[in-house]
Amino acid sequence: MTTVGKTPVHLWIVGGVSLLWNAFGAFDYTMTKMANVDYLAGFTPEQQAWFASFPVWANIGWALGVWGSVLGSILLLARSRHAVAAFAVSLVGLAISCVYQFGMHYADLTRMFGSFPAVFTLVIWAILIALFVYARRQAAAGVLR
Repeated sequence: MTTVGKTPVHLWIVGGVSLLWNAFGAFDYTMTKMANVDYLAGFTPEQQAWFASFPVWANIGWALGVWGSVLGSILLLARSRHAVAAFAVSLVGLAISCVYQFGMHYADLTRMFGSFPAVFTLVIWAILIALFVYARRQAAAGVLR
């Protein structure tokens, strides 16, 4: 693959696409936490109450997951080796969030939302693990400084 300077083109592609992907998560988190009426209008009152009822530790996990990934994507684009740590923090946050949602409230979650959260969370796990591995490989190859 061609490179821009010493930076492989795939870094710009992965970094840009990952930032776009993670921006959707940041938007969802921000609109949900700010209780944006227009954004939450697509959810039933019971579903809205579900989001509002997260305990502090679950909210911390959600925040670490979302913002760790956004930062990881930005750091990838900045060619910083710290992208690896940011994606690792995001993985920890995702795990914490999953403990609450799937480990402690799976019945409520599936009753209100069906199977979508489980499937979508698997997609999130796959993408996040791939980003973490990609960042580690790029750091090991000397692409990230």
